[in-house]
Amino acid sequence: MASIPIIVKHAGKRHEVDLDPEANGETLKYQLFSLTGVEPERQKLLVKGGQLKDDTPLASLKAKPGQMFMMMGTPSGAQGAADLGRPKEAVKFLEDMTEAEVAQQEGATPAGLQNLGNTCYLNSTLQTLRGVPELQEELQRYQSGGSSGRSNLADLSSFGLSGLGGSTDLTASLRDLFKQMSETQEGVPPLMFLNALRTAFPQFAQRDRNGHGYAQQDAEEAWSQIVNQLRNKLTISDGSGDSSFVDKYMAGRFDSVTECNEAGAKEAGEESTKSSDMFFKLDCHIGKETNHLHDGIMAGLEEQIEKQSPSLGRNALYTKRSRISRLPKYLTVHFVRFFWKRETQKKAKIMRKVTFPAELDAVEFCTEELRSQLVPIRDKVREIRKDEVDLERSRKRQKLSNQRTEEQKKAEEADAQASKEPMQKKKEVAEGKTKANDNDGDVNMEENFKTDAEYEAEKLQEITAAKKELYELIKQHSSGDSGNNQSGLYELRGVITHQGASADSGHYTAYVKKQARKSSSPQTGDKRRDDEEDGKWWWFNDDKVTEVEAEKIETLAGGGESHSALILLYRAIELPALEQ
Repeated sequence: MASIPIIVKHAGKRHEVDLDPEANGETLKYQLFSLTGVEPERQKLLVKGGQLKDDTPLASLKAKPGQMFMMMGTPSGAQGAADLGRPKEAVKFLEDMTEAEVAQQEGATPAGLQNLGNTCYLNSTLQTLRGVPELQEELQRYQSGGSSGRSNLADLSSFGLSGLGGSTDLTASLRDLFKQMSETQEGVPPLMFLNALRTAFPQFAQRDRNGHGYAQQDAEEAWSQIVNQLRNKLTISDGSGDSSFVDKYMAGRFDSVTECNEAGAKEAGEESTKSSDMFFKLDCHIGKETNHLHDGIMAGLEEQIEKQSPSLGRNALYTKRSRISRLPKYLTVHFVRFFWKRETQKKAKIMRKVTFPAELDAVEFCTEELRSQLVPIRDKVREIRKDEVDLERSRKRQKLSNQRTEEQKKAEEADAQASKEPMQKKKEVAEGKTKANDNDGDVNMEENFKTDAEYEAEKLQEITAAKKELYELIKQHSSGDSGNNQSGLYELRGVITHQGASADSGHYTAYVKKQARKSSSPQTGDKRRDDEEDGKWWWFNDDKVTEVEAEKIETLAGGGESHSALILLYRAIELPALEQ
């Protein structure tokens, strides 16, 4: 029988434990002994029905993945070891929790979305957007004109109808849908949001050509329209007034230069024109030589335009070269995989394999001015990250070395004492004295080596100093914009994939990286986050939700009709916190 991952809370800490249903209570206590140092006989493990006994079969607990148990007790000799009193907070067992409480437990499987007939494009888009915590928080504050009647319809939430009051307000419908999804682990039918989307954008209500239900749609079109609606409706109030949530967290800015390709225009004195435009996604164009995301983005930053030339008096080709002058906290990248195929009168798909990184360095896509601000911060972040990783590896190596040395020393001493005769011991003592006196008058020089504690303290001081330098750099270049990326580095948080050969068919799914647990000692960027999350991702295949390894994401680069990335959602890496 497969083991069940549970969480045991003890002394304010959470321990992940694999519970073996075929074992008994005593086995579980020994597992906890190795994690907490509390001897089995001193443990008090609270389960449904009382205290766990040594001979209790663990299968009888009927534990579920992610279930939390409470353990009390301290190691022998520890201060307060005898205090095994009642916990300050009442223990609440999984069986006694409401569906909403279970869904909100740490590690709980998130809700899926039911497919209402070729709506996988929408489901994957919504699950990826839901991976933006700031969006969920801001939606909770959102008030719409039609929300006043929502409380009278609360009983319809199980049917996905909790947003009837905001049925014409797409933002209100999204708020209600996300709230409903947070209170269950079942597949939710997004009926009201779908109706709001089709009301606002009738193209999503197109019928299938064969007359059977609704037609499949493009996830990128759904993403763009939803983000555009959120931009118009969802505002943030701060000290400087109201601003759009999307503009703050998801919008970047291009600075562009457009000039004519023909030499005649330049000879006639036609000058290049400069412009500045806002963008909500970067396009990754896929050509014959596009192998990596970087290649496609760079190609997308250069555009050929045909327009009227004032100097030539006719249409001419112009080249528009763009660079980023503002990087948002959340960066959306769109693989331009679909194109219109005249022969079939359908959107065909470019199958070429294009790899993409788990961490994206966007500095090269930026203007010279922005680069000069980002590069010192980016390089300092990498320096701190390297030092933190080196320190952690050193600690592990030293710990392992000390264990081996201690074991070897004990083994050698035991063997030596067992094999030595009394006369042999006398001889060794005499030889030792002779060697001590045989120095030819020279004085032995002692080498001073740093202890592990000294090395660690020195390294920590260096890291702290580097962090202070980092924040001085940030202060120098800060514009007061809390929604931008200050380092130019991004970590991948979401992927929308498409399976099939055409945008009008196939299947969409989404991969969203698991949210990090709170850490008492956060490290730079995503290194500590990966340790906390174990690099795991949620795979949303409509109402089916599965946990997958990070290696799975590497298989989504394309190269055939299998699942290939269409939209990537990157988030600015978290900068290291200064220790107080």
